[in-house]
Amino acid sequence: MNLLILGRGKTGSVVAEVARARRHHVRVLSANNNVNGGGLLPESLGATDVVIDFTTPGTAVSNAEACIRANKNIVIGTTGWYDQLPRLKEMVLASKTGFLYGSNFSIGINLFLEIAATAAAALKYEYSGQIFERHYENKKDAPSGTALTMQKVVRETGGETVEITSFREGDAIGMHELVFNSASDRIYLCHDAKSRQGYAEGAVRAAEWIAGKTGFFEFRQVWRDL
Repeated sequence: MNLLILGRGKTGSVVAEVARARRHHVRVLSANNNVNGGGLLPESLGATDVVIDFTTPGTAVSNAEACIRANKNIVIGTTGWYDQLPRLKEMVLASKTGFLYGSNFSIGINLFLEIAATAAAALKYEYSGQIFERHYENKKDAPSGTALTMQKVVRETGGETVEITSFREGDAIGMHELVFNSASDRIYLCHDAKSRQGYAEGAVRAAEWIAGKTGFFEFRQVWRDL
């Protein structure tokens, strides 16, 4: 496939490496060449099959809008923009393009979310819950998108909204912890990313999955189909 990667940051760079290793043709567009989505015009996208975005919250929205207008499918791994989801979903369904987003494209994290959903039943049995998340010091959004997804998953099963505590320190790649406490014991669940490889592999697999499809999808709902 012809993939366009938006973002030359820590994760975007690994996404490009993984995509090339999976024998895709890769083009990377820097922020300087894509101000307000100006590098995503129909004529410049040309034969691009799927766009993959790992940029910043504000930039991701303008990139998504530009891709939708150009009828190009897009995968968004950037977080911190989810207040725009309803509006973008309307645009996607009206234009009949393909749109896939996720707070975390790691297969391990998505397994972890399913475990968290099961464990959240503890809240109905006099346990209290809390989420802790750690990321590198320059991460733009806090809490992380993954932590917010964990909070949502726990609320759906346990019926309560648990508190999130965020840490921004050094080069921490991503650690998410879910703790349930009772007078009798403690349940401790943790996912600790060793590298960005898992995020990148999931994002490229997501692009392979969304190619040629139409519709609006969240990664945690489709990852088993990749």
